[in-house]
Amino acid sequence: MNEDWKFEKRRSRLVDELREKGITDERVLAAIGQVPRHRFVEQAFLSRAYNDEALPIGLKQTISQPYTVAFQSQTLAPKPGERILEIGTGSGYQAAVLSEMGAKVYTIERMKGLYDRTTPLLRSLGYPIKTRFGDGMQGWPAMAPFEGIIVTAGALDLPEKLLQQLKKPEGMKCGGRMIIPVGSRHEQTMRLVMRVENDKYDSIELDAFRFVPLLGKTVG
Repeated sequence: MNEDWKFEKRRSRLVDELREKGITDERVLAAIGQVPRHRFVEQAFLSRAYNDEALPIGLKQTISQPYTVAFQSQTLAPKPGERILEIGTGSGYQAAVLSEMGAKVYTIERMKGLYDRTTPLLRSLGYPIKTRFGDGMQGWPAMAPFEGIIVTAGALDLPEKLLQQLKKPEGMKCGGRMIIPVGSRHEQTMRLVMRVENDKYDSIELDAFRFVPLLGKTVG
């Protein structure tokens, strides 16, 4: 028997907490209020599923803190129908939030164990998310260009191949944008990168965060 209803009040409290912490985009808050985060965490951490904290998901990876998910989603601001590429599927929670916001989500995971676990979970929850096992640093050229790219691991620099897969500007409209944490292994600064001309990108530095490192090699 599905007992997701037991977590509704906890999810509502999490939304209130995120609002108090400065998340103002009601579409993001509504998505967080819909996605059953308890389905994305390990059984041992079920009681903490709606705490605003990162939690282990195995293979030395974590499900991101809800505030981080909300911050990246709010900054990327995907519109319904936009094609969004996520680098680092992980638990699938961030992808689910973006899908709940109406984005067409494409997500890549480099760890086979996580890919094999998360893909059927997303399908069972009814999210029309396209998943791929592979090197996220290469992006997904066959599905490019993207209106948005979200990177959920810390990068040492801006990956050139991902920049090239952002949608090019059209007329007076800017091209695609990417939200990515950039910095050392221990701390990164979130950056919003916008493609303003075919070969020109503007970058804005935002808040400091801590992510697992962005790696290219796949792990079977």
